[in-house]
Amino acid sequence: MASFEEFANTRLPALLRMATAICNDPILGEDVLQEVLIKAHRHWSHIQDLDRPESYLRRMLVNESVSQRRRSTRMRPTADLPDAADPADPTGQQADREALRLEIERLPRRQQVVLALRYYGGLSDAEIAETLDCPPGTVRSLASRALATLRITAVAGLIGSEEVAR
Repeated sequence: MASFEEFANTRLPALLRMATAICNDPILGEDVLQEVLIKAHRHWSHIQDLDRPESYLRRMLVNESVSQRRRSTRMRPTADLPDAADPADPTGQQADREALRLEIERLPRRQQVVLALRYYGGLSDAEIAETLDCPPGTVRSLASRALATLRITAVAGLIGSEEVAR
């Protein structure tokens, strides 16, 4: 079996992308991944004996992101700081990405996680179901509801912008 260091070195980029997608925030994703790797290092002798240690770490990422979210709801900033615009992205793609990120953030947590695991993690419904410890039908239902909500929001945004243009 691979040592923890070998495993972490080979899987770190994929795990970081997954954590960022699950948390919907790159900085929070790094924090969550760091906590998970600390815990995984402590228990590596047990984790490395599992059939699929990466699947176990994905589950740890989901659990830690939920825990982080619970902790963060207790602390609220007093003022919102404006996000810096990306000067290398003059076409408005940055604004579109930010708008999508905000809409995804409004979804229920399990729907966010399913979208992150499916579209950023590239996992199948069965793999997501295993990670979330639920039936594959629940995964499909959560994804369907999330996408329907995002479509409704997008259509409402288009209608609103057309009315403003008139």
